[in-house]
Amino acid sequence: MMKKKSIPASKPLLILFLCQIISALDVPLDSKLLEELSQPPTITHQSPKDYIVDPRENIVIQCEAKGKPPPSFSWTRNGTHFDIDKDAQVTMKPNSGTLVINIMNGGKAEAYEGVYQCTARNERGAAISNNIVIRPSRSPLWTKEKLEPHQVREGDSLVLHCRPPVGLPPPIIFWMDNAFQRLPQSERVSQGLNGDLYFSNVQPEDTREDYICYARFNHTQTIQQKQPISVKVFSTKPVTERQPVLLTPTGSTSTKVELRGNVLLLECIAAGLPTPVIRWIKEGGELPANRTFFENFKKTLKIIDVSEADSGNYKCIARNTLGSVHHVISVTVKAAPYWITAPRNLVLSPGEDGTLICRANGNPKPSISWLANGVPIAIAPEDPSRKVDGDTIIFSHVQERSSAVYQCNASNEYGYLLANAFVNVLAEPPRILTPANKLYQVIADSPALLDCAYFGSPKPEIEWFKGVKGSILRGNEYVFHDNGTLEIPVAQKDSTGTYTCVARNELGKIQNEVHLEIKDPTMIIKQPEYKVVQRYGQVSFECIIKHDSTLLPTVIWLKDNDELPDDERFLVGKDNLTIMNVTDKDDGTYTCIVNTTLDSVSASAVLTVVAAPPTPAIIYARPNPPFDLELTGQLERSIELSWIPGDENNSPITHFVIEYEDGLHEPGVWHYQTEVPGTQTTVQLKLSPYVNYSFRVVAVNKIGRSQPSEPSEQYLTKSASPDENPANVQGIGSEPDNLVITWESLKGFQSNGPGLQYKVSWRQKDVDDEWTSVIVANVSKYIVSGTPTFVPYEIKVQALNDLGYAPEPSEVIGHSGEDLPMVAPGNVQVHVINSTLAKVHWDPVPLKTVRGHLQGYKVYYWKVQSLSRRSRRHVEKKILTFRGNKTFGMLPGLEPYSSYKLNVRVVNGKGEGPASPDKVFKTPEGVPSSPSYLKITNPTLDSLTLEWGSPTHPNGVLTSYILKFQPINNTHELGPLVEIRIPANESSLILKNLNYSTRYKFYFNAQTSVGSGSQITEEAVTIMDEAMASRQVDIATQGWFIGLMCAVALLILILLIVCFIRRNKGGKYPVKEKEDAHADPEIQPMKEDDGTFGEYSDAEDHKPLKKGSRTPSDRTVKKEDSDDSLVDYGEGVNGQFNEDGSFIGQYSGKKEKEPAEGNESSEAPSPVNAMNSFV
Repeated sequence: MMKKKSIPASKPLLILFLCQIISALDVPLDSKLLEELSQPPTITHQSPKDYIVDPRENIVIQCEAKGKPPPSFSWTRNGTHFDIDKDAQVTMKPNSGTLVINIMNGGKAEAYEGVYQCTARNERGAAISNNIVIRPSRSPLWTKEKLEPHQVREGDSLVLHCRPPVGLPPPIIFWMDNAFQRLPQSERVSQGLNGDLYFSNVQPEDTREDYICYARFNHTQTIQQKQPISVKVFSTKPVTERQPVLLTPTGSTSTKVELRGNVLLLECIAAGLPTPVIRWIKEGGELPANRTFFENFKKTLKIIDVSEADSGNYKCIARNTLGSVHHVISVTVKAAPYWITAPRNLVLSPGEDGTLICRANGNPKPSISWLANGVPIAIAPEDPSRKVDGDTIIFSHVQERSSAVYQCNASNEYGYLLANAFVNVLAEPPRILTPANKLYQVIADSPALLDCAYFGSPKPEIEWFKGVKGSILRGNEYVFHDNGTLEIPVAQKDSTGTYTCVARNELGKIQNEVHLEIKDPTMIIKQPEYKVVQRYGQVSFECIIKHDSTLLPTVIWLKDNDELPDDERFLVGKDNLTIMNVTDKDDGTYTCIVNTTLDSVSASAVLTVVAAPPTPAIIYARPNPPFDLELTGQLERSIELSWIPGDENNSPITHFVIEYEDGLHEPGVWHYQTEVPGTQTTVQLKLSPYVNYSFRVVAVNKIGRSQPSEPSEQYLTKSASPDENPANVQGIGSEPDNLVITWESLKGFQSNGPGLQYKVSWRQKDVDDEWTSVIVANVSKYIVSGTPTFVPYEIKVQALNDLGYAPEPSEVIGHSGEDLPMVAPGNVQVHVINSTLAKVHWDPVPLKTVRGHLQGYKVYYWKVQSLSRRSRRHVEKKILTFRGNKTFGMLPGLEPYSSYKLNVRVVNGKGEGPASPDKVFKTPEGVPSSPSYLKITNPTLDSLTLEWGSPTHPNGVLTSYILKFQPINNTHELGPLVEIRIPANESSLILKNLNYSTRYKFYFNAQTSVGSGSQITEEAVTIMDEAMASRQVDIATQGWFIGLMCAVALLILILLIVCFIRRNKGGKYPVKEKEDAHADPEIQPMKEDDGTFGEYSDAEDHKPLKKGSRTPSDRTVKKEDSDDSLVDYGEGVNGQFNEDGSFIGQYSGKKEKEPAEGNESSEAPSPVNAMNSFV
């Protein structure tokens, strides 16, 4: 029986979906085939829907399309035909639909304002572009107004209104002073979203006469300036403090509507003294993590990429020491239409069925309408094979005349989506795209894949035969893939031979032959072995191989998985690697890798370098132990210890360590007490009650510690009540119905007296209960039984002895035993971000059902299968733990183009709760890894043979390989780059028509539909013509050439002698004339007209301001005067103010510079030039 990839019968919905896909033809990405097949038009590039143009430049409206035959283009303007032939200012680019409207030669942009739509048409249908709205940008002048000075009392609030002119697009607002310095902003003074300048309270330092609002218009490259505003603050003593009052927004509530995917900006600015602090909350929820930002000193709440879940009430609270005020903004998130399933091109055979699906979502729900070739489908020519069912068009028994381009329009009040999708009905006889007589070489016992890439309409049937007169191949030893490939899972020597692929449909039949050769595997029969060698010795590793006689192996040695060091000590032989004069840095792992064009094997061994025997040196030793210990000054809680140091043994003593023994509680056990510097021989020691002390001293130098000294005499301190209580008190239940109270027992000397016991007390938290207590001894744990599951308890443990209690202990909070969580997280959602990363969301479980400390959530996920190979594998589940009450997490390291499952579980201290239902998600295709190898063989005079291996990780369906190469000359300069696209089923290529004796560099990578993968490079050289090589060698042996070289040498010698004689005669050198002729360009003379030195001028011309511009009194702006001046924002260019106070300049660098006028480079740079590139 033939093996075919099958669909599980238990999934009828999946079967229906796959049948829709299978019913459509897949057109292979073969360039020759694509050039021959007819295709309806497809829009490939168009201008944006809302197109704001510069009124001073030509308007270019993009419209590019492809099709077979090439499409023709036409335009509509405001819903009617736009005859470009009747307008001398409008031209269409050749072989394109792009319009160019000539504005720079007399046209006016306002005359061409309107709605444009492009149509691309050929005999198979018509595609249309979006409605492109053309609007010229506008930068109107500021309305003239008389501004009265603001006189404000200290501590009052103030708003300086900007009210910029309405432009298209809206201007960017900023406030500066008369010296073009940015006005400082803070929590007290800041600019609002509307451009106004808000003072929460004014201070005397706010008095000034040059508050100036600037409006920058991007498209017209202009900056407009408002008249300066004067503010005078007068002081009153004392200054009255004020509660917060909102300056904006007004009232207690307001509303805001924002579109899905946009940035939500909410603003609250308050007056008050002291300056209020702003805080934001979302009522009934939390601000979204990772998408929330605070700007303008927390006065602006910014949420990026908003969704419908961000709708709700947002409250801003302004607070100072006198009180607070709040404002609630009700936010509603609407949505322009966005795709759920955009219609896709459909290629069908005559008589086949298919569907176009157009599904979109939005808020409100968008309406779906269909067009055929740009005409509403209700009035389009009838097609009996077509039936419209809401968002789906169903095609039945299509014919070639059914080819057309269909447009789906999804629209609501916030926008629209327009998508073109063609139905292309083709009737084509079978074609085999795999080259004839292609040779496949495979290692024995490996799978062999014989390609038979094909195309035809209807889809051809594929059969394989072996030998010239062989029968059709069947049986379990073969796998027949849907793309025509024949797979021999385990190729043997008897699999060698010629295989014939036959493709047939009702329009014809074609066949192709390919050849298969089976090679012996490459083996390392003598592997390198572990070696130990002394420093400066010699070592050798063997690597003896056996390989197929028709394959040429290459042997590569690596050190620690990297290239061998570029060192002449490393000698690589045919079967071994030898290292001479071994050093410590040669220590590591050495690997022998054997590569052929078909397989690769490797073996490794470790080299350990050891030191030679050490040379004799000065003997340094640990110090001798101290002696003659003496106790003096005995008190209840302290005593003085002194000693005599022992011999240092050639290494100075750095410090002494004092240890003690408690003969009463822990006899024979010595504890660390303290340490002192090596120059000190006495120490005052602190003591504890009820301890029988003995002391000893240890000396320490750089070599180590001495032996301990002999113990001192014993000293017994008096008893007392405990000074401290047990540490590390905890209450943790071991079972759902108990509470285990534990603590660290006091050490013997901490008991301070006989009869040490512990008073353990507990009571349930937040319940009006009395303390329950018990006194225990000689234990560090007490179990309270019969408790409810996971409730908090207050716990304390107090030490006591025969002399009394320790101080009152502090309380700690513990919990009774945990139980497993009861419920699983709900509403698990997966958002695939890219081919290797996904984001999973879930709803948190109610805390009451956790029944323990919420430690987090665990996400179990595993790969079900690869979508490219459709082969299942051993399921290896991966687990990611997200600590705390997180409701989302990222799943990294996914494999592209694969199907995954996951579930989520909540975790407490007892364990995991039940799993959520398995969620299935798929990763899209990614770019492939680099080809596994690239080998260049068989060099000739004008050709090279390239062989390569497919990527180890295709990460999708390979579409092609890209080969780029260029010649390299003797100076390592690169020549022109040539690019070749190779079908994905190829594994070798012969490059012909190359230059002889030329080095070429090759760059090679694979492609999927997503893009190109990483490339590998290789270099190779074509061989030299032997006849030319001999001519190049023979010229040096010719007699005439030898004579010519001798004559040149003699002439050079005579010239050197003449120069030497003239130099010794003391010839003069005209230094002064040389210096005058070549004056130092950096030494400039003084100007004759004003006696000042000429200034160095940069490449930009600086022109003075015209009447109406504002500059400082000294006519200059120094950059060092402020860290935030306009000159800090980019290079200056020519610009000037108009007489009305507006500023017009080139801050985008689009125009060419005007020629310099006069000697303007000596003037101070105009501050206006600095403004040109601001903001």
